Amino acid sequence: MHKAGFVNIVGNPNVGKSTLMNLLVGEKISIATFKAQTTRHRIMGIVNTEDMQIVFSDTPGVLKPNYRLQESMLAFSESALTDADILLYVTDVIENPEKNIEFLEKVQHLDIPIILLINKIDMSDQKTLGSLVEKWHSLLPKAEILPLSALNKFGVDILLNRIKDLLPDSPPFFDKDQLTDKPARFFVSEIIREKILLFYDKEIPYSVEVRVEEFKEDSKLIRIRVIIYVERNSQKGIIIGHQGVALKKVSSEARKSLERFFGKKIYLEIFVKVDKDWRSSQKELDSFGYNPE
Repeated sequence: MHKAGFVNIVGNPNVGKSTLMNLLVGEKISIATFKAQTTRHRIMGIVNTEDMQIVFSDTPGVLKPNYRLQESMLAFSESALTDADILLYVTDVIENPEKNIEFLEKVQHLDIPIILLINKIDMSDQKTLGSLVEKWHSLLPKAEILPLSALNKFGVDILLNRIKDLLPDSPPFFDKDQLTDKPARFFVSEIIREKILLFYDKEIPYSVEVRVEEFKEDSKLIRIRVIIYVERNSQKGIIIGHQGVALKKVSSEARKSLERFFGKKIYLEIFVKVDKDWRSSQKELDSFGYNPE
């Protein structure tokens, strides 16, 4: 009998969801940085064997939205509660267990297997971890609790085996050679956004969106033209930098990552434009793919 199911990963920002997702899938599907709110979309990563298909889903960190982009991000996280066969709720040894308690209450009412993952246990001790397990057991009494360290790959094999045990009998949902539900252009924009998160401070990474205007591939080369959108002229100046130095660094590092990702030479052009409404205009957000429907 073939097994298949949707294993959705949810939790608050910066607890290690994307790092865990990439480990479980065995490929870098989600960008992972030390900054909160790195993930903006719901991203699927598919693991296939002869008799099994696991469809993992990474989601944005749960937050109280301050503008429409964050409303869309929260909607992606909440949608992951409606179609999961198994839910992975990720926390860590640092955050307050009662943070975003309203979302936690929605999780508590689910009638599916829930695995609560306490991440970053390398940053704690046995006594503190024991207290955390007790607290989480009181908040999510139906959940199975597994401590792990995604960064050190500790506990990930145990988790994967448990998922395999819980997976329902089902035919595959996707072709067996498919790795993700996202197109190539999506990963181009995410890789460039990752560099912006790494190289810029303060509000800049959160005021930026990336659109791939051109993606032309032949046997040896991929030609890519990209526009980075910002909200203000001052942000455009910061992204470009003095004499274009900052943008050249982003372009150079992104091109290297893209060549590793696609296994081909990349010709990359990046332009910067101002769109003051992109985070608050539903029309703009829809055009960038922020529509959970």
